[in-house]
Amino acid sequence: MSNNQVYIFDTTLRDGEQVPGCKLDTRQKLVIAENLDQLGVDVLEAGFPISSPGDFKSVEAIAKLMKNATVCGLTRANP
Repeated sequence: MSNNQVYIFDTTLRDGEQVPGCKLDTRQKLVIAENLDQLGVDVLEAGFPISSPGDFKSVEAIAKLMKNATVCGLTRANP
């Protein structure tokens, strides 16, 4: 890893849904994720999979779709 490299970590699919009135379904998330992958995003935060079965399904589908970006999900720790 070079010190001169800039990595793009995009949170659109998780944090972007925090805007009041914004709710994306899996199909919409896949379209956005594919475009972000094509734009060259390095890491794509695809959602918060533990929050609902639907979000888990979306994150899983996004992970299968990506060709270049690393997919991650927001998590929380329990003792």
